[in-house]
Amino acid sequence: MTKAEILRFWKKFRKNKLAVIGAAIILIEVVLALFAPFLVPFDPFQPDYVDYLKGPGNKHLLGTDSLGRDVFSRLIYGTRVSLSAGLISVIIALVIGVPIGLITGYYQGFLDEFIIMRITDAMMSLPSLVLALAMSALLGAGLKNAMIAIGIIFTPRYIRLVRGEVMKIKEVQFIEAASSLGMSDLRILFKHILPNILSPIMVQATLSIATGIIVEASLSYLGMGTQPPTPSWGTMLSSGQGYLEQAPWIALGAGTAIFISVLAFNIFGDGLRDVLDPKLK
Repeated sequence: MTKAEILRFWKKFRKNKLAVIGAAIILIEVVLALFAPFLVPFDPFQPDYVDYLKGPGNKHLLGTDSLGRDVFSRLIYGTRVSLSAGLISVIIALVIGVPIGLITGYYQGFLDEFIIMRITDAMMSLPSLVLALAMSALLGAGLKNAMIAIGIIFTPRYIRLVRGEVMKIKEVQFIEAASSLGMSDLRILFKHILPNILSPIMVQATLSIATGIIVEASLSYLGMGTQPPTPSWGTMLSSGQGYLEQAPWIALGAGTAIFISVLAFNIFGDGLRDVLDPKLK
């Protein structure tokens, strides 16, 4: 993008106040994730059997959990896990889904219509969490396997999205002109078609990160994602459910963090769609 295009994008994007707020929250979370070791007031891994289940106060801003670990410090470290899970799972889906979508949309045929798209439809017919649980059961518990599982279940979305966009744009005159000039299919796909369908891909990727955060937290809550003692919003919800009456701040902090993060990515994605979708201009 040129400087003029960036300025034009920003002028339109900033008109959507909610989207700007979402972008600001995401930026804050990125900073927290990157500089977590320098920002936490206490070691998020170190138990303190004297100050366990202490309520929010001056020493512990959001209180402590059942092992005396500072909830605020663990929430900050949990930001790393959630953002990594959302981002890496989307990257996996993009790396697999975009090339398949480009090729199937451009060539179509029996393999596309009766095999790839039927597998895609079957995967998309299942709830994300159910499919993620099945994949995690096959791969084994752990954050890395959870990210791979989430990435695989996101892949059909990008295959279908990219395929549909390619089928629409390949009939446009400048694509037909490039083909008539003898340009290779590979060059047409990656130099002419892909740059013109990046907008819907970017919007879908932003919204998928929000879903990835939810799915990772759900897997961690069920014991199939991040494993203790690594701080994760899902594991904090799981450990806090037994202390809802005695120490509600444990689960409340993690639940609030998940809610704010997912909301931020969703309103940011909606703002991107409003700016990049030509039908809305």
